Amino acid sequence: MIGGIRETQEMLDFCAEHRIAPEIELISANQIDEAWERVLASDVRYRFVIDISTMGNE
Repeated sequence: MIGGIRETQEMLDFCAEHRIAPEIELISANQIDEAWERVLASDVRYRFVIDISTMGNE
């Protein structure tokens, strides 16, 4: 089991209390293909987050 809403909230509260946050790499929409290639090459240290404000700005 992975837990329900109560357990998830407890985990989020614990992370907030101890200042635990994910480390990310922010990419623009036009970097998605490059990011995927890096995933395939195991060259990713952090989670990719796509900046949606860059969608359609190519």
